Amino acid sequence: MGGVHCEKWHNSEHEDSTMNIAPLDIPSRLDDEHRPLFEGAPRPMRDWSDIPGTRARMTEMRSTLPQPTLPPNVLITDRQVPGPAENPDINVRLYQRKDLPKPAAALYWIHGGGMVMGSVEMNDPYCSNIADELNVLVVSVEYRLAPENPFPAPLEDCYAGLLWLWQAQEELGLDPTRIAVGGASAGGGLAAGIALAARDRGEIPLCYQQLVYPMLDDRNTTRSSHAVQDSRTWNREANLAGWNAYLAGNAGKEDVSPYAAPARATALEGLPPAYINVGDLDLFVDEDVAYARAMADAGVPVELHIYPGAYHGSNSAVPTSALANRWSADELSALRRALIG
Repeated sequence: MGGVHCEKWHNSEHEDSTMNIAPLDIPSRLDDEHRPLFEGAPRPMRDWSDIPGTRARMTEMRSTLPQPTLPPNVLITDRQVPGPAENPDINVRLYQRKDLPKPAAALYWIHGGGMVMGSVEMNDPYCSNIADELNVLVVSVEYRLAPENPFPAPLEDCYAGLLWLWQAQEELGLDPTRIAVGGASAGGGLAAGIALAARDRGEIPLCYQQLVYPMLDDRNTTRSSHAVQDSRTWNREANLAGWNAYLAGNAGKEDVSPYAAPARATALEGLPPAYINVGDLDLFVDEDVAYARAMADAGVPVELHIYPGAYHGSNSAVPTSALANRWSADELSALRRALIG
């Protein structure tokens, strides 16, 4: 697959959903820096029949964690911008250094959370660091969550924020040829979805898409989607709940829009160059590899990284590890090439 870099990966094509796949023993595959944290982590009691309650408990838990120190020279501001008709005002958060050059490149970022949780605040450290390291404008969007607001509400909120960014390019001092979209997990899936929508609606010419372990396929039929069952990471039970919330109970059924589940897209020509990274112990690894291959087959330049011994989100769980440092350096280097040159 031209333009694709893989450290190591186990290839699995889509399988029938009834196949018998043994649960993956994640701890046995971890290195010495990751194993103690993972083995000592509690198995969270998530009640997926009460997603709003689970969301509230996760938000409360995050509020008790130590707050990271953000780069002091990055200014963070919130703005209300026009949203879709049914949600006319959405919040976007801007991160920029005081010496931001003009014209500047921009990354439009979408947070994760399985389509049902999360907020812009959770990615303050990530977005601030990119703004600081690359001296680009980073804009993160607050979108409505499922199940209260199923597809297309989250996608349309994300698209509206991106459209505002594009239309405000002169006000913000942006270079219109250097606007990228990115996101992690559910945010990576939403980023892939709005890249498809931007291409098809013909309004926003994106230069790049950065998809960090993206959530792409509602069908949950890959080998890895069956194998990852450990509740200490994003597992099959959680993923089924997230997709069914997002698709109002229609996950895996016919006629699901590719804007909701980009893995269903059959025409990927004309998309912006893409970067995908994922761990080989991640539930999403097989669908991410398949999407990278499909884009490459359609002539889209793709850079794919698969990290041995990484589970979903482990790069941020043990941020000082050698694996996390390599992951972060690779990701930042790719974004620098795309936006700075």
